[in-house]
Amino acid sequence: MTGSFQLRIVAMVVGAMTLIVTGDVAARILIANGFSQFFAAWARFALAVVVLAPVCGLQRGEFRLLLRPALILRACLIATAISCILTALKTEALATVFGGFFVGPVVSFFLSALVLRERVTFLRALLLLVSFGGVLLVVKPGFGMTTGVAFALLAGALHGSYLVTTRWLAGDYRPRFLLFSQLLIGTVVLAPAAIGPIPAITVSAAGLIAVSALGSAIGNLLLVLANRQAEASVIAPLIYSQIIIATVLGLLVFGEWPDAVALMGLAIIIVAGAGSIWAAGRPR
Repeated sequence: MTGSFQLRIVAMVVGAMTLIVTGDVAARILIANGFSQFFAAWARFALAVVVLAPVCGLQRGEFRLLLRPALILRACLIATAISCILTALKTEALATVFGGFFVGPVVSFFLSALVLRERVTFLRALLLLVSFGGVLLVVKPGFGMTTGVAFALLAGALHGSYLVTTRWLAGDYRPRFLLFSQLLIGTVVLAPAAIGPIPAITVSAAGLIAVSALGSAIGNLLLVLANRQAEASVIAPLIYSQIIIATVLGLLVFGEWPDAVALMGLAIIIVAGAGSIWAAGRPR
């Protein structure tokens, strides 16, 4: 793996994480204004379908592929993960939610080895676990785990499984079709939960829905592209940039600043994550 290739993968994944967290911030504000988390999740998928369908280059023969169980499974994983993380954001700080969510890279890393038979080295596994230890310092779960943190952990496990499923399918489908399939199937799956009274959709609410939908859609497209070029076990450590981004946006948007222990955890995540990227680039 060359240096320029590494930088391209890093840029793609970190860019994806920034867009996805921005989408979640917009959804959290939307929920605070009286919208349900299920409507926020459904609107994210539905608007993205409408906006991106014309540029996805869909072919007539591809529509029958939407009924394939593997594509339905992948879409359900990401739709449920988003619903869980938005549920967690109703009661927990942004950095705390993403701290719990970061069980995902561990699930992705080891599941890719078990299911996809991807190569796992002791050094990379150790660094990933050290990085996850940093996450625990941010979350500080103790023995009084809240319902919100439990939803964040569930979201992370689902998202980690989604990443491995994406890697599994990335070579068989066009990236834009994979994105469209998860958006359309997710819209259908979330529709029953989204039904119910909703507040009036003002201009600001419409803007928040747009940011939430497009941030998530474009971010996930970048992840699909990255997964076509690198192993899931290489992508997994880079996903940890999301918690750094979430902490920064939590401060800027909601005034939430981690304490000293959490900041120590962030430092561990950065160092261990950088070490994981270096380990992934070592000659085999």
